[in-house]
Order: sequence, then structure tokens, then C-alpha cells
Amino acid sequence: MWAHSKLFASARNHINGMENLRVNPKGICESLTALKREFHWFAEDWEWKTAAGISHPHFWAKDGERWEYSGMCARIPLPLDWPVYVSHAEASAFARWMNQSLPTEAQWHRAAYGALDGEERQFPWGDEAPDVERGNFNFHHWDATPVGAHPGGRSAFDAQDLLGNGWEWTTTPFEAFPRFEPFPFYPGYSANFFDGKHFVMKGGSSRTAACMLRRSFRNWFQPHYPYVYAKFRTVEA
Repeated sequence: MWAHSKLFASARNHINGMENLRVNPKGICESLTALKREFHWFAEDWEWKTAAGISHPHFWAKDGERWEYSGMCARIPLPLDWPVYVSHAEASAFARWMNQSLPTEAQWHRAAYGALDGEERQFPWGDEAPDVERGNFNFHHWDATPVGAHPGGRSAFDAQDLLGNGWEWTTTPFEAFPRFEPFPFYPGYSANFFDGKHFVMKGGSSRTAACMLRRSFRNWFQPHYPYVYAKFRTVEA
């Protein structure tokens, strides 16, 4: 668990376009240039990146000198205040470039559901049911919304957008909890992915139903899958 307040502070806001671009007056993308350096990547991630020719997040596109975003229904000028959807490999490399890391599942859970009195909340904001004021979920939008657009959803530790607006990567491999038992009617739903090759994702995206926004829900993907609506936030080591 996070024992130092600085760790909570570093995870308050997830990485958005402005943070990831590091835009100077000429629009040069410093962070994209930095992430071309091998030492920010795990060996298998670097091999995947170079083999696939990846140079920027999957949903971004370059039109001359202008960056654009490939939304659900149209390509638009890149919104610099939206979260950046990336693979686990890309998120991990960016975190290392910042001399930080992705949170563990336990750290994320504490930041999302913990309370100052040591108890846990039902949702980051409290025990009230999810609604449109709390976050970008339950099919209200096709795409992301600006970071911090739903202050009513902030947690006890002032972290925003923990539920909705994109799943969130953790460093935790997807594996069974103690006393895990598979559903008898769907035994392979999660057990087939306890292979050490998938990582836990928490939170939810704009296309996640409100009924799925429970504390216990875990999503998962392998680190090189670029098509998931997954954002990230970093913590200080």
C-alpha cells in the first residue's frame, strides 16, 4: 500500500495528451522522441515495438505537422486534455522515462476505494450509486472526455477519473486470488488467462456498464495489445 502522501499525489491525475506530448511552442513531441530509446523498454516490449514499427499511440495519427485522434466515429484534432490510450508496454516505458512506475493493483485499489479513516468506500466518491456526474461510463459517450471533467467522482485521496474514461493498467499479473473458484457455467472466463502473460486493469471505460463498476471487478489484457481503451497513471518509487 502507499505509505507516503507523495505517492498518492503522483497518482491523482492520469496521463493526458498534454502531459504525454510535452509540447513546446513549435509543437515538438519530446516524449515521443525519448521513447525511441531502448533503455526505457523491457526487452520483449522493445522487440515488439521495433518489429511492429510503433512510434506513437495506436489511436493517434499524423496529418502533415498536425496530430489527430481516431475516435469511434471520426478523426479529429488530437485533444490534449483527453487521456492517452496505450498498451501496457507503452505505459510502462513512459513511466520509466519519468523515473516512476505504474501502480500495483493493491496501490490502485487503495487510491480508489480507501478512506482517510482506514475503511473502504463502495466507490471512489463514496457509497452513492454511479451516475453521469461521477465519470465517463455507462455508454454516455463514445469516446473519452477531458481529464478532470467529473470532479464528483474524485476519491478520498483526490484522485480523479478512477472509474470510467478508460481502463487503467497496473503492474500486477492477472492471477487467481486465494480460494478462487471458476464459474461452473463458464470455467474459462478468467482461469484460461492465468498464464503470467496478462496484466490486471482496473476502473472502466466509457463503454463500461455502471453495474460493472464494482470494487472486485478485474479486467486484463496482454501487454502488447494496442486496441483497448486503457489509460494509466504513475506512482513515485
